[in-house]
Amino acid sequence: MHHVTRRRALLLGALAVAVSAVVVLLSVGLGRDPSATVSPLVGRAAPDFTLSQPDGKPFALSKLRGQIVVVNFWASWCAECHTEQPALSQTWQRFQDSGVVVVGVNFQDTTGDARDYVRTAGVSYPVVEDGDSRTALAYGVRGIPETFIIDHTGRIVDRIIGPVDATKLSNKISSMLQAVER
Repeated sequence: MHHVTRRRALLLGALAVAVSAVVVLLSVGLGRDPSATVSPLVGRAAPDFTLSQPDGKPFALSKLRGQIVVVNFWASWCAECHTEQPALSQTWQRFQDSGVVVVGVNFQDTTGDARDYVRTAGVSYPVVEDGDSRTALAYGVRGIPETFIIDHTGRIVDRIIGPVDATKLSNKISSMLQAVER
């Protein structure tokens, strides 16, 4: 009888340790900030895309080689996309004459809603439509807004999950432009 009780206590102790380990792993893993995860694409060539602009004209990423490109994935129904819109417009206004292109990639949205948003939000930079989400999948977009910064060689140098901050984006682009000038 004594042997069975001791064995049961050992089993319960082992089970308690295992459950505790799982709880710790889950709480650490689930509590992690998704923006802290580094994209496997950072440091690699940006996946090329050719998508249609609202007027039907094609827009090809490959034609922008030699420039810094800010690729922002968004949708009209996304509240955080509305929040970051002024930062993207500000970045475009400030850097468009310095070899920097901001492009908005609309996906999981209706064409009408996207056009209304572009008009009412005063979006002045190029916007394209990723109707089948193929481009978003190629970039590994997990949620929107999500933004990728591509250097003049066509390599992804940064990924921003969530709304972009105008000052941080501006500082990043300025330092990239200075590095190119050297």
